[in-house]
Amino acid sequence: MGLRTVTSRIYRGEISADIVGRPKIWYTISGLLLALSIAGLLVQGLNFGVEFKGGSVFTFKAPSASIEQVRTAVTDGGAHQAIVQKAGEDWRVTTESMSSPHVTDVKSSVEKELRVPADKVSTQVVGASWGGEIQKKAWQALLVFMILIIAYLSVAFEWRMAVAAVVALVHDLVITAGVYAWSGFEVTPATLLGFLTILGYSLYDAVVVFDMIKEVTKPLGPTSKTTYSEAANQALSSTLVRSLNTSLVAILPVGAILFIGTTLFGAGTLKDLSLALFVGMIVGTYSSICVATPLLVQFKEREPKYRQIRENIARRERNAQKQVATTKVKAGAGAPGSPPDDDGSVDGDGSGDAEAPQDVRSSVTVRKVVQTGTRQQPKRGSRQQRRGGK
Repeated sequence: MGLRTVTSRIYRGEISADIVGRPKIWYTISGLLLALSIAGLLVQGLNFGVEFKGGSVFTFKAPSASIEQVRTAVTDGGAHQAIVQKAGEDWRVTTESMSSPHVTDVKSSVEKELRVPADKVSTQVVGASWGGEIQKKAWQALLVFMILIIAYLSVAFEWRMAVAAVVALVHDLVITAGVYAWSGFEVTPATLLGFLTILGYSLYDAVVVFDMIKEVTKPLGPTSKTTYSEAANQALSSTLVRSLNTSLVAILPVGAILFIGTTLFGAGTLKDLSLALFVGMIVGTYSSICVATPLLVQFKEREPKYRQIRENIARRERNAQKQVATTKVKAGAGAPGSPPDDDGSVDGDGSGDAEAPQDVRSSVTVRKVVQTGTRQQPKRGSRQQRRGGK
Protein backbone atom coordinates (compact mmCIF):
# COMPACT_ATOMS: atom_id res chain seq x y z
CA MET A 1 0.00 0.00 0.00
CA GLY A 2 1.56 3.27 -1.11
CA LEU A 3 1.90 6.43 0.95
CA ARG A 4 -0.69 8.20 -1.18
CA THR A 5 -3.23 5.43 -0.61
CA VAL A 6 -2.62 5.39 3.14
CA THR A 7 -2.94 9.18 3.32
CA SER A 8 -6.20 9.09 1.37
CA ARG A 9 -7.66 6.42 3.64
CA ILE A 10 -6.67 8.38 6.74
CA TYR A 11 -8.23 11.52 5.27
CA ARG A 12 -11.47 9.67 4.55
CA GLY A 13 -11.47 8.24 8.10
CA GLU A 14 -11.17 4.61 6.98
CA ILE A 15 -8.07 3.97 9.10
CA SER A 16 -6.59 5.75 12.10
CA ALA A 17 -3.03 7.03 12.29
CA ASP A 18 -1.04 6.15 15.40
CA ILE A 19 -0.03 9.71 16.21
CA VAL A 20 -0.02 9.37 19.99
CA GLY A 21 2.11 6.22 19.86
CA ARG A 22 5.05 7.95 18.11
CA PRO A 23 5.93 10.95 20.29
CA LYS A 24 9.67 10.69 19.59
CA ILE A 25 9.12 11.43 15.90
CA TRP A 26 7.06 14.56 16.58
CA TYR A 27 9.35 15.77 19.36
CA THR A 28 12.36 15.36 17.06
CA ILE A 29 10.69 17.39 14.30
CA SER A 30 9.67 20.09 16.77
CA GLY A 31 13.16 20.14 18.28
CA LEU A 32 14.76 20.73 14.88
CA LEU A 33 12.30 23.50 14.03
CA LEU A 34 12.84 25.16 17.40
CA ALA A 35 16.64 24.93 17.04
CA LEU A 36 16.51 26.57 13.60
CA SER A 37 14.17 29.27 14.86
CA ILE A 38 16.28 30.10 17.90
CA ALA A 39 19.38 30.16 15.70
CA GLY A 40 17.64 32.63 13.39
CA LEU A 41 16.67 34.85 16.32
CA LEU A 42 20.23 34.83 17.66
CA VAL A 43 22.06 35.19 14.34
CA GLN A 44 19.73 37.31 12.21
CA GLY A 45 17.50 38.87 14.82
CA LEU A 46 14.11 40.42 14.20
CA ASN A 47 13.81 43.31 11.79
CA PHE A 48 11.72 45.68 13.88
CA GLY A 49 9.84 48.34 12.01
CA VAL A 50 9.97 52.04 12.57
CA GLU A 51 7.02 51.78 14.95
CA PHE A 52 9.25 49.96 17.43
CA LYS A 53 12.74 51.40 17.02
CA GLY A 54 11.77 54.86 15.86
CA GLY A 55 12.69 56.59 12.62
CA SER A 56 11.46 58.66 9.72
CA VAL A 57 9.00 57.55 7.05
CA PHE A 58 8.79 59.15 3.59
CA THR A 59 5.79 58.42 1.38
CA PHE A 60 5.41 59.63 -2.21
CA LYS A 61 4.25 58.60 -5.70
CA ALA A 62 6.78 57.81 -8.45
CA PRO A 63 5.18 55.34 -10.90
CA SER A 64 8.12 55.11 -13.28
CA ALA A 65 10.85 54.73 -10.62
CA SER A 66 12.47 51.48 -9.56
CA ILE A 67 13.45 50.34 -6.07
CA GLU A 68 17.11 51.14 -6.66
CA GLN A 69 16.31 54.60 -7.95
CA VAL A 70 14.16 55.37 -4.92
CA ARG A 71 16.81 54.06 -2.53
CA THR A 72 19.53 56.09 -4.27
CA ALA A 73 17.47 59.27 -4.15
CA VAL A 74 16.87 58.90 -0.41
CA THR A 75 20.46 57.97 0.50
CA ASP A 76 21.81 60.87 -1.56
CA GLY A 77 19.79 63.12 0.69
CA GLY A 78 21.72 61.94 3.75
CA ALA A 79 19.81 58.84 4.93
CA HIS A 80 21.97 55.84 5.87
CA GLN A 81 19.46 53.04 6.57
CA ALA A 82 16.78 53.18 3.89
CA ILE A 83 14.20 50.39 3.69
CA VAL A 84 12.14 50.77 0.51
CA GLN A 85 8.67 49.24 0.16
CA LYS A 86 5.99 49.66 -2.46
CA ALA A 87 2.38 49.79 -1.28
CA GLY A 88 0.15 50.01 -4.30
CA GLU A 89 1.17 53.15 -6.23
CA ASP A 90 2.99 54.69 -3.26
CA TRP A 91 6.63 54.29 -2.26
CA ARG A 92 7.26 53.97 1.47
CA VAL A 93 10.85 54.57 2.60
CA THR A 94 11.83 54.03 6.22
CA THR A 95 15.05 55.56 7.53
CA GLU A 96 16.71 56.18 10.87
CA SER A 97 15.51 59.07 13.01
CA MET A 98 16.37 62.32 11.28
CA SER A 99 16.22 65.95 12.29
CA SER A 100 14.10 68.49 10.43
CA PRO A 101 17.02 69.85 8.30
CA HIS A 102 17.93 66.30 7.23
CA VAL A 103 14.30 65.58 6.34
CA THR A 104 14.32 68.66 4.13
CA ASP A 105 17.51 67.44 2.41
CA VAL A 106 15.91 64.08 1.65
CA LYS A 107 12.84 65.78 0.15
CA SER A 108 15.06 67.94 -2.03
CA SER A 109 16.98 64.90 -3.26
CA VAL A 110 13.77 63.05 -4.12
CA GLU A 111 12.47 66.10 -5.97
CA LYS A 112 15.69 66.44 -7.93
CA GLU A 113 16.25 62.79 -8.92
CA LEU A 114 12.70 61.44 -9.18
CA ARG A 115 10.92 64.62 -10.30
CA VAL A 116 8.52 64.50 -7.36
CA PRO A 117 7.51 67.89 -5.89
CA ALA A 118 8.71 68.35 -2.33
CA ASP A 119 5.20 69.17 -1.12
CA LYS A 120 4.03 65.78 -2.45
CA VAL A 121 6.46 63.90 -0.20
CA SER A 122 4.76 63.20 3.13
CA THR A 123 6.92 62.59 6.17
CA GLN A 124 6.31 60.99 9.53
CA VAL A 125 8.76 60.95 12.41
CA VAL A 126 8.30 58.24 15.03
CA GLY A 127 10.19 58.44 18.29
CA ALA A 128 11.80 55.43 19.95
CA SER A 129 9.78 56.04 23.11
CA TRP A 130 6.55 55.38 21.23
CA GLY A 131 7.99 52.12 19.89
CA GLY A 132 8.97 51.09 23.40
CA GLU A 133 5.44 51.77 24.57
CA ILE A 134 4.10 49.50 21.82
CA GLN A 135 6.47 46.71 22.86
CA LYS A 136 5.36 47.08 26.47
CA LYS A 137 1.69 46.86 25.50
CA ALA A 138 2.40 43.84 23.31
CA TRP A 139 4.07 41.93 26.14
CA GLN A 140 1.21 42.84 28.48
CA ALA A 141 -1.35 41.58 25.98
CA LEU A 142 0.57 38.32 25.55
CA LEU A 143 0.84 37.82 29.33
CA VAL A 144 -2.88 38.44 29.88
CA PHE A 145 -3.69 36.08 27.00
CA MET A 146 -1.60 33.27 28.53
CA ILE A 147 -3.13 33.74 31.99
CA LEU A 148 -6.65 33.59 30.58
CA ILE A 149 -5.79 30.47 28.59
CA ILE A 150 -4.40 28.65 31.62
CA ALA A 151 -7.39 29.68 33.76
CA TYR A 152 -9.95 28.62 31.15
CA LEU A 153 -8.38 25.23 30.39
CA SER A 154 -7.83 24.49 34.08
CA VAL A 155 -11.50 25.12 34.85
CA ALA A 156 -13.03 23.60 31.71
CA PHE A 157 -10.68 20.60 31.58
CA GLU A 158 -7.70 20.21 33.94
CA TRP A 159 -4.28 21.68 34.59
CA ARG A 160 -2.48 19.00 32.53
CA MET A 161 -4.37 20.05 29.43
CA ALA A 162 -3.59 23.68 30.21
CA VAL A 163 0.15 22.93 30.45
CA ALA A 164 0.10 20.97 27.19
CA ALA A 165 -1.76 23.78 25.40
CA VAL A 166 0.62 26.47 26.68
CA VAL A 167 3.65 24.43 25.59
CA ALA A 168 2.11 24.17 22.11
CA LEU A 169 1.46 27.93 22.03
CA VAL A 170 5.06 28.77 22.98
CA HIS A 171 6.17 26.27 20.33
CA ASP A 172 4.11 28.15 17.71
CA LEU A 173 5.37 31.59 18.77
CA VAL A 174 9.06 30.65 18.66
CA ILE A 175 8.83 28.96 15.25
CA THR A 176 6.85 31.84 13.72
CA ALA A 177 9.33 34.35 15.12
CA GLY A 178 12.17 32.27 13.69
CA VAL A 179 10.59 32.40 10.23
CA TYR A 180 10.41 36.19 10.54
CA ALA A 181 14.07 36.31 11.53
CA TRP A 182 15.29 34.18 8.61
CA SER A 183 13.02 35.87 6.05
CA GLY A 184 13.92 39.40 7.11
CA PHE A 185 10.29 40.53 7.12
CA GLU A 186 9.66 43.69 9.09
CA VAL A 187 7.98 43.30 12.46
CA THR A 188 5.19 45.84 12.69
CA PRO A 189 2.09 46.27 14.89
CA ALA A 190 0.25 44.23 12.25
CA THR A 191 2.68 41.41 12.96
CA LEU A 192 1.74 41.48 16.63
CA LEU A 193 -1.93 41.26 15.68
CA GLY A 194 -1.06 38.23 13.56
CA PHE A 195 0.77 36.62 16.48
CA LEU A 196 -2.21 37.04 18.79
CA THR A 197 -4.51 35.68 16.08
CA ILE A 198 -2.50 32.50 15.58
CA LEU A 199 -2.47 31.93 19.35
CA GLY A 200 -6.25 31.96 19.35
CA TYR A 201 -6.38 29.70 16.32
CA SER A 202 -3.96 27.17 17.81
CA LEU A 203 -5.89 27.22 21.08
CA TYR A 204 -9.15 26.55 19.26
CA ASP A 205 -7.69 23.48 17.54
CA ALA A 206 -6.29 22.15 20.83
CA VAL A 207 -9.59 22.66 22.67
CA VAL A 208 -11.48 20.68 20.00
CA VAL A 209 -9.07 17.76 20.34
CA PHE A 210 -9.01 17.91 24.16
CA ASP A 211 -12.80 17.97 24.35
CA MET A 212 -13.04 14.81 22.25
CA ILE A 213 -10.33 13.11 24.34
CA LYS A 214 -12.18 14.01 27.53
CA GLU A 215 -15.39 12.50 26.17
CA VAL A 216 -13.76 9.27 24.96
CA THR A 217 -11.63 8.63 28.07
CA LYS A 218 -14.35 9.41 30.61
CA PRO A 219 -15.78 5.81 30.75
CA LEU A 220 -12.35 4.20 31.31
CA GLY A 221 -12.18 2.05 34.47
CA PRO A 222 -10.23 -0.85 36.02
CA THR A 223 -11.98 -3.39 33.77
CA SER A 224 -11.49 -1.42 30.55
CA LYS A 225 -9.84 -3.11 27.61
CA THR A 226 -8.42 0.14 26.23
CA THR A 227 -5.58 2.23 27.65
CA TYR A 228 -5.66 6.00 27.86
CA SER A 229 -3.19 6.26 24.98
CA GLU A 230 -5.34 4.11 22.70
CA ALA A 231 -8.51 6.01 23.61
CA ALA A 232 -6.80 9.38 23.07
CA ASN A 233 -5.47 8.25 19.71
CA GLN A 234 -8.96 7.15 18.72
CA ALA A 235 -10.36 10.56 19.70
CA LEU A 236 -7.58 12.33 17.80
CA SER A 237 -8.22 10.24 14.69
CA SER A 238 -11.91 11.14 14.78
CA THR A 239 -11.11 14.87 14.79
CA LEU A 240 -8.11 14.71 12.44
CA VAL A 241 -10.06 15.17 9.21
CA ARG A 242 -12.02 18.09 10.65
CA SER A 243 -8.82 19.79 11.83
CA LEU A 244 -7.17 19.38 8.43
CA ASN A 245 -10.22 20.67 6.58
CA THR A 246 -10.56 23.68 8.88
CA SER A 247 -6.87 24.51 8.54
CA LEU A 248 -6.93 24.17 4.76
CA VAL A 249 -9.94 26.46 4.41
CA ALA A 250 -8.27 29.07 6.65
CA ILE A 251 -4.82 28.85 5.03
CA LEU A 252 -5.98 29.27 1.41
CA PRO A 253 -7.16 32.91 1.65
CA VAL A 254 -4.19 33.87 3.84
CA GLY A 255 -1.84 32.29 1.30
CA ALA A 256 -3.57 34.22 -1.45
CA ILE A 257 -2.91 37.49 0.40
CA LEU A 258 0.71 36.56 1.06
CA PHE A 259 1.74 35.18 -2.33
CA ILE A 260 -0.66 36.85 -4.75
CA GLY A 261 -1.60 40.11 -3.07
CA THR A 262 1.98 41.15 -2.30
CA THR A 263 3.39 40.18 -5.72
CA LEU A 264 0.65 41.04 -8.20
CA PHE A 265 -1.21 43.83 -6.42
CA GLY A 266 1.62 45.23 -4.33
CA ALA A 267 -0.20 44.95 -1.01
CA GLY A 268 3.04 45.38 0.90
CA THR A 269 1.37 46.55 4.10
CA LEU A 270 -0.46 43.21 4.39
CA LYS A 271 2.51 40.88 4.02
CA ASP A 272 3.59 41.31 7.66
CA LEU A 273 0.18 40.21 8.89
CA SER A 274 -0.30 37.48 6.26
CA LEU A 275 3.10 35.86 6.92
CA ALA A 276 2.36 35.56 10.64
CA LEU A 277 -1.06 34.05 9.92
CA PHE A 278 0.20 31.69 7.22
CA VAL A 279 3.07 30.25 9.24
CA GLY A 280 1.17 30.31 12.53
CA MET A 281 -1.85 28.41 11.19
CA ILE A 282 0.30 25.63 9.73
CA VAL A 283 2.44 25.31 12.84
CA GLY A 284 -0.60 25.65 15.12
CA THR A 285 -2.41 22.78 13.43
CA TYR A 286 0.70 20.62 13.69
CA SER A 287 1.33 21.47 17.35
CA SER A 288 -2.24 20.83 18.52
CA ILE A 289 -2.17 17.37 16.93
CA CYS A 290 1.45 16.22 17.25
CA VAL A 291 2.73 18.15 20.27
CA ALA A 292 -0.07 19.00 22.68
CA THR A 293 -1.90 15.67 22.47
CA PRO A 294 1.14 13.33 22.91
CA LEU A 295 2.34 15.53 25.78
CA LEU A 296 -1.07 15.32 27.45
CA VAL A 297 -1.10 11.53 27.06
CA GLN A 298 2.30 11.25 28.72
CA PHE A 299 1.05 13.32 31.65
CA LYS A 300 -2.13 11.25 32.03
CA GLU A 301 -0.42 7.86 31.74
CA ARG A 302 1.50 8.68 34.91
CA GLU A 303 -1.69 8.93 36.96
CA PRO A 304 -2.34 5.88 39.22
CA LYS A 305 -5.76 5.27 37.65
CA TYR A 306 -4.55 4.94 34.08
CA ARG A 307 -1.34 3.19 35.09
CA GLN A 308 -3.48 0.56 36.85
CA ILE A 309 -5.62 0.15 33.71
CA ARG A 310 -2.49 -0.50 31.64
CA GLU A 311 -1.21 -3.05 34.19
CA ASN A 312 -4.58 -4.84 34.25
CA ILE A 313 -4.64 -5.11 30.47
CA ALA A 314 -1.06 -6.41 30.42
CA ARG A 315 -1.90 -8.99 33.09
CA ARG A 316 -4.94 -10.22 31.18
CA GLU A 317 -2.86 -10.54 28.03
CA ARG A 318 -0.24 -12.59 29.89
CA ASN A 319 -2.92 -14.89 31.31
CA ALA A 320 -4.42 -15.38 27.86
CA GLN A 321 -1.00 -16.28 26.46
CA LYS A 322 -0.47 -18.80 29.26
CA GLN A 323 -3.83 -20.43 28.55
CA VAL A 324 -2.99 -20.73 24.86
CA ALA A 325 0.38 -22.27 25.70
CA THR A 326 -1.24 -24.76 28.13
CA THR A 327 -3.80 -25.80 25.53
CA LYS A 328 -1.07 -26.45 22.99
CA VAL A 329 0.89 -28.56 25.49
CA LYS A 330 -2.18 -30.69 26.29
CA ALA A 331 -2.96 -31.14 22.60
CA GLY A 332 0.62 -32.22 21.96
CA ALA A 333 0.50 -34.72 24.84
CA GLY A 334 -2.16 -36.79 23.00
CA ALA A 335 0.10 -37.60 20.02
CA PRO A 336 1.10 -41.29 19.34
CA GLY A 337 4.10 -42.52 21.27
CA SER A 338 3.67 -40.05 24.10
CA PRO A 339 4.91 -41.22 27.51
CA PRO A 340 2.41 -42.45 30.09
CA ASP A 341 0.87 -40.09 32.61
CA ASP A 342 1.72 -40.19 36.27
CA ASP A 343 -1.16 -42.66 36.94
CA GLY A 344 0.27 -45.20 34.46
CA SER A 345 -2.35 -44.76 31.76
CA VAL A 346 -1.36 -44.04 28.21
CA ASP A 347 -3.14 -41.24 26.35
CA GLY A 348 -4.88 -42.25 23.19
CA ASP A 349 -6.03 -45.80 24.05
CA GLY A 350 -9.32 -44.82 25.65
CA SER A 351 -8.17 -45.71 29.20
CA GLY A 352 -6.88 -42.27 30.14
CA ASP A 353 -8.68 -39.30 31.64
CA ALA A 354 -11.80 -37.59 30.35
CA GLU A 355 -9.85 -35.61 27.76
CA ALA A 356 -8.45 -38.78 26.17
CA PRO A 357 -11.25 -39.19 23.56
CA GLN A 358 -10.54 -35.74 22.18
CA ASP A 359 -6.85 -36.52 22.00
CA VAL A 360 -7.55 -39.83 20.24
CA ARG A 361 -9.77 -38.20 17.65
CA SER A 362 -7.21 -35.52 17.00
CA SER A 363 -4.50 -38.15 16.40
CA VAL A 364 -6.52 -40.61 14.26
CA THR A 365 -6.20 -40.37 10.48
CA VAL A 366 -9.48 -41.00 8.64
CA ARG A 367 -9.21 -42.42 5.11
CA LYS A 368 -12.13 -42.62 2.69
CA VAL A 369 -12.40 -45.98 0.92
CA VAL A 370 -13.82 -45.91 -2.58
CA GLN A 371 -15.17 -49.13 -4.15
CA THR A 372 -13.81 -50.06 -7.57
CA GLY A 373 -15.26 -52.43 -10.21
CA THR A 374 -18.86 -53.37 -10.93
CA ARG A 375 -21.43 -53.31 -8.20
CA GLN A 376 -22.68 -56.82 -7.17
CA GLN A 377 -26.36 -56.56 -6.22
CA PRO A 378 -29.17 -59.25 -6.41
CA LYS A 379 -31.52 -59.00 -9.30
CA ARG A 380 -34.89 -57.61 -8.36
CA GLY A 381 -36.95 -59.51 -10.98
CA SER A 382 -39.91 -58.24 -12.94
CA ARG A 383 -42.80 -56.31 -11.48
CA GLN A 384 -45.16 -59.32 -11.72
CA GLN A 385 -42.67 -61.56 -9.89
CA ARG A 386 -42.38 -59.04 -7.09
CA ARG A 387 -46.21 -59.06 -6.76
CA GLY A 388 -46.23 -62.81 -6.26
CA GLY A 389 -47.04 -63.81 -9.79
CA LYS A 390 -45.07 -66.17 -12.02
